[in-house]
Amino acid sequence: MEKFMRLAFDSAIEGIRNQEGGPFGAAIICKNKILAVAHNTVLLDKDPTAHAEINAIRKATAIKGIDLSNCIIYSTTEPCPMCFSAIHWAKIPKIVFGTRVEDAAKYGFNELRVSNERLRLIGRLKTEIVGDFKRDECLKLFEEYERLKGKTY
Repeated sequence: MEKFMRLAFDSAIEGIRNQEGGPFGAAIICKNKILAVAHNTVLLDKDPTAHAEINAIRKATAIKGIDLSNCIIYSTTEPCPMCFSAIHWAKIPKIVFGTRVEDAAKYGFNELRVSNERLRLIGRLKTEIVGDFKRDECLKLFEEYERLKGKTY
C-alpha cells in the first residue's frame, strides 16, 4: 500500500511545484498494477472539478472503461463529496486516504465537511474506507503548498 500512496504523493508534489492545483494526488490500482496517477489541476485547467481523484478516474476509465470494480483508489486527502460520488459511480470498492477534509479546510480550502464514512452510511454503501494512511507524510503536502504560497480555493 505504501508504494501506491507514494505515487499519489509524488504526483501531488509535481502539481504543487508546477502550480497546477492544490496539494492533492491520487492513484488507481487494479490487481496490484498501476492504472492511473494524477494530481489536482484546478488552477491549470480553470476547472473546479479537476480534482486529483476525478483526473485519475478519467485516465483509468479511458483505459479500462467505466467499471473500475476491481480497483483501489489512493488519495493523499479524503475525497470530497464530488469525488466520493465519482468513485462510487466508477464502482471502486476501496478508498485509501491520508489527510482528512478537515485538514484541507484548516489550510484554507473551501471544503464541504462531510466525511467519506458519513457519505458511505448515508448511501448505504459497502465501500471500504481506510483513513489516515501515511497521514503525517500527506500533511507535508499542505505545508509545502503553504510554503510556496499556493492559492487556496
